[in-house]
Amino acid sequence: MLKDTIAKLEAELGDIKRLLASEIPNEINRAASLGDLKENAEYHAAREKKRNTEARGAQISERIRFLRSIDFEKIARDSVGLGSLVTLEDLDTGKEVKYELVIADLVDAAAGKISIQAPIGKAMLGKKAGDEFSVVLPAGKREYMINKLVTIHNRDM
Repeated sequence: MLKDTIAKLEAELGDIKRLLASEIPNEINRAASLGDLKENAEYHAAREKKRNTEARGAQISERIRFLRSIDFEKIARDSVGLGSLVTLEDLDTGKEVKYELVIADLVDAAAGKISIQAPIGKAMLGKKAGDEFSVVLPAGKREYMINKLVTIHNRDM
């Protein structure tokens, strides 16, 4: 789960480093050769591209550091946490819904992958099978019961 995300981020960071090493400096130099830098829109656009690319590189580097710092041994083995597969029952409607709690980089609502930082994700953290909890969502307050829980430690990955 995290290894794939880290690999994608590292690939993007490599692309950014290549841009910053050659393509963007070439754009800046080419634009600077056009003359007066005060009124040179291409030069200013190239400099802005450099700043934005550097900022994105810093964000990605920080994200990689964070993801590498996650200690799976500290994730609970018997309650909802990162990587858990959870089957919930809406206590108002009786409808069941399944979620996988993931990091923000892997969110895919259509596939039932929700962030551990989403309101419903936060509300169920630390809960166990059979526990009930409530959460305030845009559609209003909802009551759920955890019918089934498979933690990251009990999954076939």
